[in-house]
Amino acid sequence: MTAVADKLGLKMEINVTDFPGMLASVQTQRADITIGGIAWSDARQKVGLFTDPPYYSPPAMAVSGTTSFPDVASLEGKNLGTVTGYVWAKSIAQVPDASPHTFPSAEGVFQDISSGRLDVGFLDPLLITYQQQQRPDMKVRIEYLKPPTNEQVAAHPDYKYFQAYMTGFYLPKQSPKLAKAVSDQIDAMYKDGSLAALITRWGGDPKQFLVPSPEMAAQRRGVDRPADWNPPSIEK
Repeated sequence: MTAVADKLGLKMEINVTDFPGMLASVQTQRADITIGGIAWSDARQKVGLFTDPPYYSPPAMAVSGTTSFPDVASLEGKNLGTVTGYVWAKSIAQVPDASPHTFPSAEGVFQDISSGRLDVGFLDPLLITYQQQQRPDMKVRIEYLKPPTNEQVAAHPDYKYFQAYMTGFYLPKQSPKLAKAVSDQIDAMYKDGSLAALITRWGGDPKQFLVPSPEMAAQRRGVDRPADWNPPSIEK
């Protein structure tokens, strides 16, 4: 967002709040834009505007120790956590025999993973890599979950949030001009390589974060994007 603001000649005034507060502040026009990794959803776009995705969020987990959690089945019977308001709250509640927990902030998730009270935390992947860099003493690492199959999603509909999703900067419905200006800059950053450089700088793999899944275009076409819209990508 800093890079976009610089290109648009805008100054940022930053206010920190919890996740539900981020959404509410935009919907009530107390904020011009939110810059967290907000998952695009049909319900959210009805009461706000999403930019084009600054990145795509793969299904990432914060874990500790040597135990691996390769797929959804490996989560059964485990202590699972996420932040209140995150889409993963619905997903972890559907895992058989698991104990789901929600926290006011990511810091609580990291603390409980580090102490062993949680087995897995579902958080924004770039936040996990940032935590690894800033607090190596907590020994939290990132692991990527194999997305559930269509059959698993049919049996547990909220497993769809264990799949990769589109993030977006979120704006009030009354700000279409600003939303388009930000989207135009995001799209340009895919093309000129500057977005890939930013993802790499913060510990992410551009191929994981800047290439959309095949189904993503259909989710927004005819909803909040034209019928011929294609999600931005670093792949030609």
